[in-house]
Amino acid sequence: MEFTAFTARLGKSQGRIAPRNAVSISGEYAFVLGDDEAGRRCELAPGDFAEIVQQVDVTEHNFIFADMRLRVPAVMPASYYWEVSMTVDDAKMASIRCDAGKERPITDLAANTSKLSGMHQVGVRLELMES
Repeated sequence: MEFTAFTARLGKSQGRIAPRNAVSISGEYAFVLGDDEAGRRCELAPGDFAEIVQQVDVTEHNFIFADMRLRVPAVMPASYYWEVSMTVDDAKMASIRCDAGKERPITDLAANTSKLSGMHQVGVRLELMES
């Protein structure tokens, strides 16, 4: 595996970890895209992203929701922001923007799957964007 800003510290402060700097919403562990350690710096460029994807049978579901918390680094170039999106088969279905220094719960991010049936690749993507 190639080490990137999203994989350099897997198991310590990235990936599936017991968070030290946030309360896990769903239990003992959290999946951290980025780094749980505040103030850690990485070289990233607009378009860089991390994503969690899984196969989901959407046949009897009109919407798929994400329930998470996003914490954006305090220091970023003024024109940069983070975007969290729901993807279905690699297509963005819904997204939320969050600017530098902000932290917010995300409970209203949903992908409309009412016209789909069967198994699809459903993901949550964290992507660095530029205005």
